Amino acid sequence: MSDRVLILSWEYPPVIEGGLARHVRKLAEALVRQGVAVDVLTRGVGSSAEVGRCGPQEIAGVNVHRVREPGWPRDLDRFVAWVEQMNEDMLAAGETLANEHSYDLIHGHDWLVARAAAQLADRLKVPYITTIHATEHGRHQGWVADPPQSHIHSVERWMARRADAVIVCSYYMRGHVADIFDIDERRVAVIPNGVDPSELRPTGDLQALRREFAGPREKLVLLVGRLVYEKGFQLALEALPGVIERVGDVRFLVAGSGTHEAELKAQAERLGLHEHGTFVGWIGDDVLHSLYRIADLCVVPSIYEPFGLVALEAMASGCPCIVADTGGLREVVPVGERVGLRFNGGDPEHLGIMIERLLVDDGLRDRLVTEASEHVLSFDWDDIAMRTRGIYDELGQLTAREGARRG
Repeated sequence: MSDRVLILSWEYPPVIEGGLARHVRKLAEALVRQGVAVDVLTRGVGSSAEVGRCGPQEIAGVNVHRVREPGWPRDLDRFVAWVEQMNEDMLAAGETLANEHSYDLIHGHDWLVARAAAQLADRLKVPYITTIHATEHGRHQGWVADPPQSHIHSVERWMARRADAVIVCSYYMRGHVADIFDIDERRVAVIPNGVDPSELRPTGDLQALRREFAGPREKLVLLVGRLVYEKGFQLALEALPGVIERVGDVRFLVAGSGTHEAELKAQAERLGLHEHGTFVGWIGDDVLHSLYRIADLCVVPSIYEPFGLVALEAMASGCPCIVADTGGLREVVPVGERVGLRFNGGDPEHLGIMIERLLVDDGLRDRLVTEASEHVLSFDWDDIAMRTRGIYDELGQLTAREGARRG
């Protein structure tokens, strides 16, 4: 059994860039509940003059150590150089931690911390596990021949081959990772993301919040996530004019920010949607949890989606979902109409039909909400931690056997 693990992640609450921060926190806390000592090495945010290791914090039993880094540049070429510097700083901080504690393994999350995680594992002579949450190949539909995508892809390929074990969040991702990095599928474990319904608590006056975005007789369609091309929000916007024409009183709400934001707003203007919806930008978790409660449905139209955490959170909040029939979304919303609806990925016309169907059929919406509330319970963090710990223990036993042979 692994007694102490060091987890590396470029984000950890309250530093949140996306779903990875929440995943690492919930996994770390569940591992602690199961008797594993967990240190997390992550980044804080400071000026360039403040770069250095912050004092440790204990949060829900997890020892969190932060390396101060300046804010990251939005230009991708400069971002790659920034990541390399962050890895150097994390490596130095990790070596200091290793002088204070004896670690049984290193667990890194994604390419952003791969160099530091692997080098620490080498120097400590312990196993290195990586969780691959997404790939550059998937995010860019295979266009990774030119810098900086080619650099990120090469780091991910090296990471997947170097790691002693690889974890992904869906069976779709297992096939994807094995294929594009040319590794044996048997080396890739599938452990899904989780959701904790008790944390999805709305705040404030929900009726007042809904009045901000929709009238009493209007239906509210919610789109949530990073505003980037692969999330497919352009497909949902393209579907909405027809839905509004056929159904009538329909409004949309887009929550999130990203590189595709200006283009999406321009598209909404071209389609005549500016009077039918709102872009609210980035929002915190408390507001997001409230939005799930006031929406009539949530659409997840991703072109590339390793898992589909938004769909899981929406269902856990009692908001019915329509998702693209693609990637890990197929596993979050299984085939059929039991927990949610699926549309043909990339097809805005079919998405419009599904949206219309769900908005006009109250009985269907109620059935989906009821079934989904049971379905989400299978994505339990304690179970996820137990399965992760099983991989830790298996690697530890393998390392012990190899050490015995060499001895």
